[in-house]
Amino acid sequence: MNREYSQRLHKAIPGGAHTYSRGDDQFPANAPSILARGEGAYVFDPDGNKFLDYGMGLRSVNIGYGNKEIADACYHEILNGNNLTRASLTELNAAELLIDLIPSVEMVKFAKHGSAVTSAAVKLARAYTKRKYVVVPAEHPFFSYDDWFIGSTVMSAGIPEEASSLTLKFNYNNIESLKKLFDQYSGQIACVILEAATTVAPKENFLHDVQALCKKNGSVFIIDEMITGFRWHMQGAQTFFNIEPDLCTFGKAMANGFAVAALGGKREIMKLGGILEEGAERIFLTSTTHGAEMCALGAFIKTMEIMKRDRVVEHFWDYGTRLVDGLNDIAKEMGIEKHFYAEGFPCSPNYITKDKDGSISLALRTLFAQEMVKGGVLIPYIAVSFSHRDVELNKTLNAARQALKIYSNALNDGVQLYLKSKVIKPVFRKYN
Repeated sequence: MNREYSQRLHKAIPGGAHTYSRGDDQFPANAPSILARGEGAYVFDPDGNKFLDYGMGLRSVNIGYGNKEIADACYHEILNGNNLTRASLTELNAAELLIDLIPSVEMVKFAKHGSAVTSAAVKLARAYTKRKYVVVPAEHPFFSYDDWFIGSTVMSAGIPEEASSLTLKFNYNNIESLKKLFDQYSGQIACVILEAATTVAPKENFLHDVQALCKKNGSVFIIDEMITGFRWHMQGAQTFFNIEPDLCTFGKAMANGFAVAALGGKREIMKLGGILEEGAERIFLTSTTHGAEMCALGAFIKTMEIMKRDRVVEHFWDYGTRLVDGLNDIAKEMGIEKHFYAEGFPCSPNYITKDKDGSISLALRTLFAQEMVKGGVLIPYIAVSFSHRDVELNKTLNAARQALKIYSNALNDGVQLYLKSKVIKPVFRKYN
């Protein structure tokens, strides 16, 4: 059935899915190629096979699949009309909720996906500074599918070189590399946009040094909180690291899988997208028919209520800590702790796979994922939800123990003896 569904998907949809991270080339061959539904921390294929999931809708499902409270809140807004001719009471309530929650946010614009709001942030920064260059860390993989960013990656087909040349790259945790860009492009950099952290933490005062450089040079300091927002801290990684950006963007984990993204920031910059200042030059910030869809914003409001009430962020940190410790303890027992280990912030950890020589190995990553699927666990990466509890932790570690036995054998015997799949590939690559 996997092969049949895969063929139908690729015939109907370029890439076989609407996000490259969901593609066949991101999973072992024995993973389900299509899913029928999700419930809590589990997903089910059309044949009813059940898998404990750590993808969680590309990290967007933070409470759990099919949560009734959130679904009911969404349904209530659908019955209220869902998409009205003027601004809705729901979008006002949602905007005021985000403003009250995030200290750096004085105004907010909602949209349906992260690319829309990061691109809006860049547009705002260019309009505010009247400059053209955008700076991003080379180590951060994704900010937008729009030209300004994708043109700077190896997947630049279809993007004019003129657009690609306007995005510059520095190295995260290397403030000197950023200083060089400010020196080289003096008075020309509109903004620096970066994630506060990935699995790599900012060293010493790195984020504050970036902020200081932006202020000194008159550039806008933007933090992209698509992944860190509502996961590192209820107020985002910006509060966790005690840093206040000029603009910030949010998306995943806002509404338990419903399509909500947000651009927020200082009124001085955000008001450029407004209509009240007579005679001011207009900027078409972002204008989306479905950007303030009531059902999704109702889901956002209810998700925030649940997160506060049930201390969901604390659960992410606790569960993630126990999962990381458990995986690393098993690897250590087997003497392969230098070749397989979990790392990063416990609220959003990652696992690393290395070959016998200590080099990163996608073949061994595929093997581990393949063996975890055999144990009923779908783990392309690790996204913890509130629905991951003790039962799920035990299931994961039991599956990992069996998977790492095979992994250990593969280190000695060669991975090809055990791998029954094509090797997964990086999303960002020049050729298929």
